[in-house]
Amino acid sequence: MLPRHLTYLLAPLLVAGALLAILPTGGAQAQSIERLGDFSDWSAFKYLDEGKPICFMASEPTKAEGTYSKRGEIHAMVTHRPGENRVDEVSIQAGYPYKEGAPVEVQIGTMKLRLFTEGESAWTVDKDTDKKLVQAMIKGSTMVVQGTSSRGNNTKDTYSLSGFTRAYQAISQACGL
Repeated sequence: MLPRHLTYLLAPLLVAGALLAILPTGGAQAQSIERLGDFSDWSAFKYLDEGKPICFMASEPTKAEGTYSKRGEIHAMVTHRPGENRVDEVSIQAGYPYKEGAPVEVQIGTMKLRLFTEGESAWTVDKDTDKKLVQAMIKGSTMVVQGTSSRGNNTKDTYSLSGFTRAYQAISQACGL
């Protein structure tokens, strides 16, 4: 786990990477990002895209394990896009391209879910699974994410869920949910 002072120094990099994952690739441009707050191990943000609010929260793993020599940015996110009727969208950035067709396994307590992958990202299969995962994150203390890179390397990332509920409340309130 990074010391808290290093985490705050690296936060702008986390946000930049997170935005690359969620911003539209077309002509729409996001306006300035408002930091809603830092809540223990999670940070919450809001910005407008074509006048519509998008709120998200993100965290880095407290422990990243695996058989790799180099890895990019790793984080978990929950995003609300109320203007598109999309809330509680969970995504994972691995810091490497996932093995094609290989699922990602997420465990919180006794609950286990499989996410599908594309490139360096993983998502749930539908809105109901997103909601189930978010509720488990609210109730849980840690989340373990296991994946396989395109080179066949296995990784295991452990996220603290400390501060998750407060960050979730902040993004929900900011997006009027």
